[in-house]
Amino acid sequence: MSLRQPLPSRRVMLQSGLALGATAFSTPGLFAELLQTPPQTEGPFYPNQLPLDTDNDLLVINDSVTPGVGEITHLSGRVLDIKGNPVRNAFVEIWQVDNNAVYIHTGDTTNRANQDKNFQGYGRFLTDSKGQYYFRTIKPVPYPGRTPHIHFGISRSGHRVLTTQLYVKDHPNNARDGILQRIDAKSRETVLKEFKPLPDSKIGELAVNFDIVLGATAAEDEQGRMHGIGKSQWRSRRRRGSN
Repeated sequence: MSLRQPLPSRRVMLQSGLALGATAFSTPGLFAELLQTPPQTEGPFYPNQLPLDTDNDLLVINDSVTPGVGEITHLSGRVLDIKGNPVRNAFVEIWQVDNNAVYIHTGDTTNRANQDKNFQGYGRFLTDSKGQYYFRTIKPVPYPGRTPHIHFGISRSGHRVLTTQLYVKDHPNNARDGILQRIDAKSRETVLKEFKPLPDSKIGELAVNFDIVLGATAAEDEQGRMHGIGKSQWRSRRRRGSN
């Protein structure tokens, strides 16, 4: 449901969002078998100019009274290490197309005339002591040649340690998406998530939980030094490909 409704304050939004995601973290046996979240291409449309507002609410830019259009989605999860320990102060970035399939990157000219100027398109969040993050955004829509997805970048101590993408489970375009299909079948399941109706929501909101598991290359010692991969290697891994 695409809605333009009065929106709650940022403080209320943040508190309710983390509470919403917390229910998923008490699931028994959650860490029985952890798989590293597979890396994915950053794509060419990581913002070349950051929006005026870069917080975790992508529906409202600064103090605007007009929200972005789309299916309102509460996106939450945790950043974990391979043993299931929460990663505190991980810098989580997301970016995605608006409801008309337009990135905020100025180089995306496919459908520029229809860009939703009220959709932030990019957000960031620093995980808390439990590794939790939260965003309010919209359910992703297809982009030409791509199935719906949300880009994620995870950084620690100023270093990007993982770039990946979140996908809509059971979307009919998934089988035709070359980037998604490059992931082995078992790991692929870790980036396919259900966007479920939010109980008791009167405006058709959705919720999705996406836990991100960092592998050995993201290890950091007690002094905050990264091990297992150098800056030059990360630069080469971040070569831009498809969206």
